[in-house]
Amino acid sequence: MKTSLTIAGSDSSGGAGIQADLKTFAAHGIYGMSVITSVTSQNTLGVYNVYNMPADTVASQIDAVFADIFPDSVKIGMVSSADIIKTIAIKLKQYKVNKVILDTVMVSTSGCPLLERDAITALTQNLFPFADIITPNLHEAKILCDFDVHTKNEMVKAAELIYNKYNVCVLLKGGHLPDTSCDLLYNGNAVWFKGEKIRNSNTHGTGCTLSSAIAANIANGYSLETAVQNAKNYVSGALHDMMNLGRGSGPLNHMYDFYPTKK
Repeated sequence: MKTSLTIAGSDSSGGAGIQADLKTFAAHGIYGMSVITSVTSQNTLGVYNVYNMPADTVASQIDAVFADIFPDSVKIGMVSSADIIKTIAIKLKQYKVNKVILDTVMVSTSGCPLLERDAITALTQNLFPFADIITPNLHEAKILCDFDVHTKNEMVKAAELIYNKYNVCVLLKGGHLPDTSCDLLYNGNAVWFKGEKIRNSNTHGTGCTLSSAIAANIANGYSLETAVQNAKNYVSGALHDMMNLGRGSGPLNHMYDFYPTKK
């Protein structure tokens, strides 16, 4: 069985973070492992508290995984502090890790900051060099390129700037575009992945799910471009399932292929 490791925060409501990643791995036939960086108190209405794990605890979790079951791919999600980021980078170098998918988690869907200010520089300097691909949304792209991104033309401009500035492949997610959900893969050349706008307000954890689906597909041996397309199809299927849980922006049905909401 192929294996993937998620290094991310815990979501108590189960829709995003570690919980979403492990569900996604399982849906792809991947054995999932986890390193918890933060414990959040959250639900479909918002994030109420964030507790960052001590950096040495993060390090020991990574050591425990890599000493026993070396993963076929690694997904990195919420890493809120500079100390945690630098610790992860040291461990990635120590274990010569490749096939890293980095989801640039900076702000929650409800608008809660998930990355400390000094951690943004630490993220770009310490973890971007290890990433095979980063997956910012339009709001995160603004932080990385310092201008608003609202259109497909602006997406190309932003992705090119981020690629050239940080020397990393970029999947710029267009889910916040007004009339389409096209994503842009940029690695010196622009490759568009078309996507319809699915009218579903329950989108909690879509970013986590997409990046972990890419990691699962990479572990299964697919090329990066095919992995992105497969992952996008998976997230679209989960949105089409129209599961409705909670009083806010609800989670996806990660197991829609096995247990669809509408039978």
